[in-house]
Amino acid sequence: MPRALPIAVAAAASLALSACATTAYTGPVEVTRFVSPGPERAGLGSGTIAVTFPDKIANEAARTAFASAVVAELARLGYTVVAEGAPADQTAAIRTTRSPITAAPIDERQRPVSVGVSGSTGSFGSGVGLGVGFDLGGGHEGPSTITELSVRIARSGGATLWEGRAQITTSVKSPYSQVDTSARTLAAALFRDFPGGNGETVTIDVRKLQGTQ
Repeated sequence: MPRALPIAVAAAASLALSACATTAYTGPVEVTRFVSPGPERAGLGSGTIAVTFPDKIANEAARTAFASAVVAELARLGYTVVAEGAPADQTAAIRTTRSPITAAPIDERQRPVSVGVSGSTGSFGSGVGLGVGFDLGGGHEGPSTITELSVRIARSGGATLWEGRAQITTSVKSPYSQVDTSARTLAAALFRDFPGGNGETVTIDVRKLQGTQ
């Protein structure tokens, strides 16, 4: 009878490890925003706006998903969204990337971020596009990929009024790795409490974004 205890402990440990191994990882959304300090920021959230993609996105499904998600948020804020290329008071430039997470330390695998609206327009990366439905490494359950959305809102003359970036770390099996879900989640987080504070970085649990997309 005493030998049953080690067996029971071993079985429990095995079940615990199995449960951990099958849990898909979904991290919080990290959002960074910059707002123009000038009086022109009063025009944010009103007037006409057109969305643009400065960088080519080869994956049409990703382009459509992120365009739809951003357009929905802009409309919610009070903008009148017009067709891409049509005359508008403001433009919203969309960039999105998906990058694999390597075994390197966290500070080494994050791409440098340069952003601002005072003296420079800022940049969030190459915008090479978002892949859908493939393994980016790091295992199916652990953190394996970072999906990022950035939007820069500018006047028709080119002056930047607002710029923000949202990113989420997920495993391949996370539902938030799906392109439609990640697009809606990142857009909802990015424009939450718009325009936000200049230079602020906030972290949002994805559960708090449910029902707002």
